[in-house]
Amino acid sequence: MFQVEYEFREKDLIHFNQMRFMQTDEYQSSIKKNRWYAPAVMALIAAFYYYYYVDLKVVIYIMVVAVLWGTFSPRIILLDVHRKILNQYTAKEKKNMFGTYTLTIDPSDPLFLHEKSPSGKNKMAWADMVRLEYGVRYVYIYLDLNTALVIPVETVKKGDLEEFSKQVEKMIERYA
Repeated sequence: MFQVEYEFREKDLIHFNQMRFMQTDEYQSSIKKNRWYAPAVMALIAAFYYYYYVDLKVVIYIMVVAVLWGTFSPRIILLDVHRKILNQYTAKEKKNMFGTYTLTIDPSDPLFLHEKSPSGKNKMAWADMVRLEYGVRYVYIYLDLNTALVIPVETVKKGDLEEFSKQVEKMIERYA
């Protein structure tokens, strides 16, 4: 029997959703606009001021704002994403989501991955799972294209995550 116990936290939820958001076209377009286009327009305005008014003080001010805008706007966009992610869930949903999870592969019931979480006990069919993915500090078991069980490596309390992950991959391949 393979089993892993881990703690799922708020920062893990934010990380997963932020990672997914950063792969969207909406985010890529927003970054391009805020990192390149807005500072370029500000630089053109600065060039206009320098050429027509020869006001170096205003030009320096505009260029500093342009550099700061290009540097910090992606971080501000991600902070807004964090706020939106956390506002999607009620306090009761958060209580049922965050806490200790236990995932079990039971040989006596080989068709399901058993999950014990703050919201109760669940059984997930291997046939419904899409894939297992390794991140830098996380392991993701995708239940569909947008939903995954996020296992933070640093919060694993019991079990061997590497062995468990290998077995999960085998089970997903077997029942896919």
